[in-house]
Amino acid sequence: MLVTLNDVLAKAQRRRYAVGAFNINNLETLQAIMDATEAERSPVILSTSEGAIDYAGMEELAALAHIAARKTKLPVVFHLDHGKNYDLVVRAIKSGWYTSVMFDGSSLPLKENVHRTKKIVEMAHKRKISVEAELGAIAGIEDFVSVADRDAHLTDPEQAREFMRATGCDALAVAVGTKHGAYKFKDESRLDYGRLKRIAEAVDVPLVLHGASGVPANIKRICTQYGCEISSAKGVSDTAVKKAITLGVRKVNVDTDLRLAFDAGIRKFLKERPEVIDPREILKPAKELMTKVVRHKMRVLGSSGKG
Repeated sequence: MLVTLNDVLAKAQRRRYAVGAFNINNLETLQAIMDATEAERSPVILSTSEGAIDYAGMEELAALAHIAARKTKLPVVFHLDHGKNYDLVVRAIKSGWYTSVMFDGSSLPLKENVHRTKKIVEMAHKRKISVEAELGAIAGIEDFVSVADRDAHLTDPEQAREFMRATGCDALAVAVGTKHGAYKFKDESRLDYGRLKRIAEAVDVPLVLHGASGVPANIKRICTQYGCEISSAKGVSDTAVKKAITLGVRKVNVDTDLRLAFDAGIRKFLKERPEVIDPREILKPAKELMTKVVRHKMRVLGSSGKG
Protein backbone atom coordinates (compact mmCIF):
# COMPACT_ATOMS: atom_id res chain seq x y z
CA MET A 1 0.00 0.00 0.00
CA LEU A 2 1.64 3.20 -1.19
CA VAL A 3 1.40 6.08 1.31
CA THR A 4 3.11 9.40 1.99
CA LEU A 5 5.88 10.09 4.48
CA ASN A 6 3.40 12.18 6.47
CA ASP A 7 1.13 9.14 6.82
CA VAL A 8 3.74 6.92 8.47
CA LEU A 9 5.56 9.59 10.48
CA ALA A 10 2.35 11.02 11.99
CA LYS A 11 1.60 7.62 13.50
CA ALA A 12 5.22 7.19 14.57
CA GLN A 13 5.10 10.60 16.25
CA ARG A 14 1.99 9.68 18.22
CA ARG A 15 3.35 6.29 19.31
CA ARG A 16 7.00 7.38 19.73
CA TYR A 17 8.85 4.99 17.43
CA ALA A 18 10.83 5.49 14.22
CA VAL A 19 10.46 4.14 10.68
CA GLY A 20 13.43 2.88 8.70
CA ALA A 21 14.30 4.35 5.31
CA PHE A 22 16.24 1.72 3.37
CA ASN A 23 18.03 2.52 0.12
CA ILE A 24 17.28 0.36 -2.90
CA ASN A 25 19.61 -0.08 -5.87
CA ASN A 26 18.42 -3.33 -7.41
CA LEU A 27 15.77 -6.05 -7.28
CA GLU A 28 17.46 -8.19 -4.64
CA THR A 29 17.80 -5.33 -2.16
CA LEU A 30 14.14 -4.43 -2.63
CA GLN A 31 13.08 -8.05 -2.14
CA ALA A 32 15.14 -8.31 1.03
CA ILE A 33 13.59 -5.15 2.48
CA MET A 34 10.05 -6.25 1.62
CA ASP A 35 10.63 -9.75 3.05
CA ALA A 36 11.66 -8.08 6.31
CA THR A 37 8.70 -5.71 6.16
CA GLU A 38 6.25 -8.60 5.87
CA ALA A 39 7.99 -10.65 8.56
CA GLU A 40 8.03 -7.74 11.02
CA ARG A 41 4.64 -6.28 9.99
CA SER A 42 6.32 -2.89 9.85
CA PRO A 43 5.80 0.26 7.79
CA VAL A 44 8.76 0.92 5.51
CA ILE A 45 10.34 3.72 3.47
CA LEU A 46 11.95 2.69 0.18
CA SER A 47 14.57 5.29 -0.72
CA THR A 48 16.37 6.02 -3.95
CA SER A 49 19.50 8.14 -3.81
CA GLU A 50 20.82 10.20 -6.69
CA GLY A 51 23.51 7.56 -7.08
CA ALA A 52 20.91 4.77 -7.30
CA ILE A 53 18.99 6.71 -9.95
CA ASP A 54 22.20 7.24 -11.91
CA TYR A 55 22.93 3.50 -11.66
CA ALA A 56 19.52 1.90 -12.24
CA GLY A 57 17.22 4.67 -13.52
CA MET A 58 14.39 6.55 -11.82
CA GLU A 59 11.63 4.89 -13.82
CA GLU A 60 13.05 1.40 -13.32
CA LEU A 61 13.38 1.80 -9.53
CA ALA A 62 9.93 3.37 -9.35
CA ALA A 63 8.42 0.40 -11.19
CA LEU A 64 9.98 -2.02 -8.70
CA ALA A 65 8.83 0.03 -5.70
CA HIS A 66 5.27 0.44 -6.98
CA ILE A 67 4.93 -3.28 -7.71
CA ALA A 68 6.19 -4.10 -4.21
CA ALA A 69 3.76 -1.60 -2.64
CA ARG A 70 0.81 -3.06 -4.56
CA LYS A 71 1.60 -6.55 -3.28
CA THR A 72 1.37 -5.67 0.42
CA LYS A 73 -1.24 -4.22 2.76
CA LEU A 74 1.51 -2.64 4.85
CA PRO A 75 2.37 1.08 4.47
CA VAL A 76 5.14 1.71 1.91
CA VAL A 77 6.62 5.15 1.22
CA PHE A 78 8.54 5.72 -2.03
CA HIS A 79 11.08 8.41 -1.19
CA LEU A 80 13.78 10.40 -2.98
CA ASP A 81 16.77 10.50 -0.65
CA HIS A 82 19.29 13.38 -0.43
CA GLY A 83 18.11 15.33 -3.46
CA LYS A 84 20.91 17.85 -3.79
CA ASN A 85 20.21 18.38 -7.47
CA TYR A 86 17.24 20.78 -7.48
CA ASP A 87 16.21 19.83 -11.01
CA LEU A 88 16.22 16.13 -10.13
CA VAL A 89 13.95 16.77 -7.14
CA VAL A 90 11.56 18.69 -9.40
CA ARG A 91 11.65 15.81 -11.89
CA ALA A 92 10.85 13.33 -9.12
CA ILE A 93 7.88 15.42 -7.98
CA LYS A 94 6.51 15.81 -11.49
CA SER A 95 7.00 12.12 -12.31
CA GLY A 96 4.06 11.12 -10.15
CA TRP A 97 5.98 8.12 -8.81
CA TYR A 98 7.25 9.46 -5.50
CA THR A 99 5.10 9.95 -2.41
CA SER A 100 7.93 11.76 -0.63
CA VAL A 101 11.05 13.70 -1.61
CA MET A 102 14.01 15.10 0.24
CA PHE A 103 15.57 18.34 -0.86
CA ASP A 104 19.02 18.58 0.68
CA GLY A 105 20.11 22.21 0.59
CA SER A 106 22.38 21.83 3.62
CA SER A 107 25.48 22.78 1.64
CA LEU A 108 23.89 26.04 0.46
CA PRO A 109 23.91 29.36 2.32
CA LEU A 110 20.98 29.39 4.76
CA LYS A 111 18.97 31.95 2.79
CA GLU A 112 19.28 29.91 -0.40
CA ASN A 113 18.43 26.67 1.41
CA VAL A 114 15.25 28.28 2.75
CA HIS A 115 14.31 29.73 -0.64
CA ARG A 116 14.77 26.49 -2.58
CA THR A 117 13.20 24.29 0.09
CA LYS A 118 10.12 26.53 0.19
CA LYS A 119 9.72 26.26 -3.59
CA ILE A 120 10.01 22.47 -3.43
CA VAL A 121 7.45 22.33 -0.61
CA GLU A 122 4.95 24.42 -2.55
CA MET A 123 5.37 22.29 -5.65
CA ALA A 124 5.19 18.96 -3.80
CA HIS A 125 2.26 19.82 -1.55
CA LYS A 126 0.13 20.67 -4.59
CA ARG A 127 0.59 17.02 -5.56
CA LYS A 128 0.11 15.69 -1.99
CA ILE A 129 3.79 14.69 -1.76
CA SER A 130 5.66 14.99 1.55
CA VAL A 131 8.93 16.91 1.80
CA GLU A 132 11.95 16.26 4.00
CA ALA A 133 14.56 19.00 4.26
CA GLU A 134 17.98 19.21 5.91
CA LEU A 135 19.57 21.83 8.14
CA GLY A 136 23.13 21.33 9.29
CA ALA A 137 25.74 19.34 7.35
CA ILE A 138 26.37 15.65 8.09
CA ALA A 139 29.94 14.54 7.47
CA GLY A 140 30.95 11.52 5.42
CA ILE A 141 30.62 10.07 1.93
CA GLU A 142 27.68 8.15 0.48
CA ASP A 143 26.86 8.01 -3.25
CA PHE A 144 26.79 11.63 -4.50
CA VAL A 145 26.77 13.05 -0.94
CA SER A 146 30.23 14.08 0.24
CA VAL A 147 30.88 16.40 3.19
CA ALA A 148 34.38 16.74 4.64
CA ASP A 149 34.72 16.80 8.43
CA ARG A 150 35.94 20.40 8.26
CA ASP A 151 32.75 21.44 6.42
CA ALA A 152 30.32 19.58 8.69
CA HIS A 153 28.32 21.58 11.22
CA LEU A 154 25.64 20.65 13.71
CA THR A 155 22.07 21.91 13.49
CA ASP A 156 21.27 25.02 15.50
CA PRO A 157 17.93 24.63 17.39
CA GLU A 158 16.81 28.26 17.00
CA GLN A 159 17.79 28.25 13.35
CA ALA A 160 15.76 25.06 12.95
CA ARG A 161 12.70 26.82 14.38
CA GLU A 162 12.98 29.67 11.88
CA PHE A 163 13.73 27.27 9.01
CA MET A 164 10.56 25.30 9.71
CA ARG A 165 8.42 28.42 9.89
CA ALA A 166 9.85 29.73 6.63
CA THR A 167 9.68 26.53 4.56
CA GLY A 168 6.75 24.48 5.86
CA CYS A 169 8.57 21.18 5.24
CA ASP A 170 7.11 18.00 6.72
CA ALA A 171 10.23 16.43 8.26
CA LEU A 172 13.65 17.76 9.16
CA ALA A 173 16.97 15.93 8.85
CA VAL A 174 19.33 17.17 11.54
CA ALA A 175 23.07 16.95 12.17
CA VAL A 176 23.77 15.84 15.75
CA GLY A 177 26.96 13.84 15.34
CA THR A 178 26.15 10.99 12.94
CA LYS A 179 28.17 10.43 9.80
CA HIS A 180 27.60 8.91 6.37
CA GLY A 181 29.53 5.81 5.34
CA ALA A 182 31.03 2.90 7.30
CA TYR A 183 33.66 4.87 9.24
CA LYS A 184 31.58 6.98 11.63
CA PHE A 185 33.49 6.80 14.91
CA LYS A 186 36.86 5.70 16.23
CA ASP A 187 35.43 4.68 19.59
CA GLU A 188 31.83 4.55 20.84
CA SER A 189 28.94 6.46 19.24
CA ARG A 190 28.88 10.10 20.29
CA LEU A 191 25.68 11.98 19.53
CA ASP A 192 24.74 15.40 20.87
CA TYR A 193 21.56 14.39 22.71
CA GLY A 194 21.18 17.77 24.37
CA ARG A 195 21.14 19.49 20.98
CA LEU A 196 18.68 16.90 19.62
CA LYS A 197 16.34 17.52 22.57
CA ARG A 198 16.46 21.28 22.02
CA ILE A 199 15.74 20.89 18.30
CA ALA A 200 12.76 18.63 19.02
CA GLU A 201 11.40 21.25 21.43
CA ALA A 202 11.90 24.01 18.85
CA VAL A 203 10.08 22.41 15.91
CA ASP A 204 6.79 20.58 15.56
CA VAL A 205 7.70 18.12 12.80
CA PRO A 206 9.30 14.65 12.93
CA LEU A 207 13.10 14.61 12.98
CA VAL A 208 15.26 12.45 10.73
CA LEU A 209 18.59 10.79 11.52
CA HIS A 210 20.90 10.29 8.54
CA GLY A 211 24.20 8.43 8.71
CA ALA A 212 22.77 6.07 11.32
CA SER A 213 23.86 2.63 10.10
CA GLY A 214 25.20 0.43 12.89
CA VAL A 215 27.90 -1.53 11.01
CA PRO A 216 26.86 -4.75 12.83
CA ALA A 217 29.79 -6.67 14.27
CA ASN A 218 28.59 -10.04 12.94
CA ILE A 219 28.26 -8.69 9.38
CA LYS A 220 31.61 -6.93 9.55
CA ARG A 221 33.17 -10.17 10.80
CA ILE A 222 31.95 -12.08 7.73
CA CYS A 223 33.14 -9.31 5.42
CA THR A 224 36.64 -9.21 6.86
CA GLN A 225 36.88 -13.00 7.08
CA TYR A 226 36.31 -13.26 3.34
CA GLY A 227 38.53 -10.42 2.18
CA CYS A 228 36.77 -7.09 2.72
CA GLU A 229 39.17 -4.58 4.30
CA ILE A 230 36.88 -2.74 6.74
CA SER A 231 38.24 -3.78 10.12
CA SER A 232 38.25 -0.19 11.41
CA ALA A 233 34.66 0.55 10.33
CA LYS A 234 32.36 1.56 13.20
CA GLY A 235 28.73 2.71 13.17
CA VAL A 236 26.06 4.16 15.41
CA SER A 237 25.15 1.77 18.21
CA ASP A 238 21.61 0.45 18.69
CA THR A 239 21.62 2.08 22.12
CA ALA A 240 22.40 5.49 20.60
CA VAL A 241 19.64 5.13 17.99
CA LYS A 242 17.10 4.12 20.64
CA LYS A 243 18.08 7.14 22.75
CA ALA A 244 17.63 9.43 19.72
CA ILE A 245 14.15 8.02 19.16
CA THR A 246 13.15 8.93 22.72
CA LEU A 247 14.19 12.52 21.88
CA GLY A 248 12.07 12.93 18.75
CA VAL A 249 13.69 11.07 15.84
CA ARG A 250 10.98 9.40 13.75
CA LYS A 251 12.82 8.40 10.56
CA VAL A 252 16.19 6.66 10.47
CA ASN A 253 18.15 6.19 7.23
CA VAL A 254 19.99 2.92 6.59
CA ASP A 255 22.23 2.23 3.59
CA THR A 256 25.72 1.19 4.68
CA ASP A 257 24.44 -1.82 6.64
CA LEU A 258 22.67 -3.12 3.53
CA ARG A 259 25.84 -2.71 1.46
CA LEU A 260 27.88 -4.60 4.06
CA ALA A 261 25.34 -7.45 4.21
CA PHE A 262 25.19 -7.67 0.42
CA ASP A 263 28.98 -7.77 0.19
CA ALA A 264 29.37 -10.27 3.02
CA GLY A 265 26.82 -12.67 1.56
CA ILE A 266 28.41 -12.69 -1.88
CA ARG A 267 32.02 -12.92 -0.67
CA LYS A 268 31.24 -15.87 1.60
CA PHE A 269 29.27 -17.75 -1.05
CA LEU A 270 31.86 -17.28 -3.80
CA LYS A 271 34.65 -18.45 -1.49
CA GLU A 272 32.76 -21.55 -0.37
CA ARG A 273 31.11 -22.38 -3.69
CA PRO A 274 33.55 -21.38 -6.45
CA GLU A 275 31.94 -23.81 -8.90
CA VAL A 276 28.63 -21.91 -8.98
CA ILE A 277 28.09 -19.45 -11.85
CA ASP A 278 24.32 -18.94 -11.53
CA PRO A 279 23.81 -15.29 -10.41
CA ARG A 280 20.51 -16.22 -8.76
CA GLU A 281 22.31 -18.66 -6.46
CA ILE A 282 25.17 -16.22 -5.83
CA LEU A 283 22.81 -13.40 -4.84
CA LYS A 284 20.51 -15.49 -2.64
CA PRO A 285 22.73 -15.46 0.50
CA ALA A 286 23.23 -11.70 0.11
CA LYS A 287 19.48 -11.18 0.02
CA GLU A 288 18.95 -13.38 3.08
CA LEU A 289 21.60 -11.51 5.03
CA MET A 290 20.12 -8.13 4.09
CA THR A 291 16.70 -9.32 5.27
CA LYS A 292 18.17 -10.20 8.67
CA VAL A 293 19.80 -6.76 8.92
CA VAL A 294 16.55 -4.95 8.08
CA ARG A 295 14.50 -7.06 10.51
CA HIS A 296 16.94 -6.26 13.31
CA LYS A 297 16.85 -2.56 12.50
CA MET A 298 13.04 -2.50 12.50
CA ARG A 299 13.02 -4.01 15.99
CA VAL A 300 15.54 -1.44 17.19
CA LEU A 301 13.41 1.38 15.76
CA GLY A 302 10.27 0.00 17.39
CA SER A 303 8.33 -0.18 14.11
CA SER A 304 7.78 -3.96 14.19
CA GLY A 305 4.09 -4.73 14.49
CA LYS A 306 3.12 -1.11 13.73
CA GLY A 307 2.10 -1.71 10.11
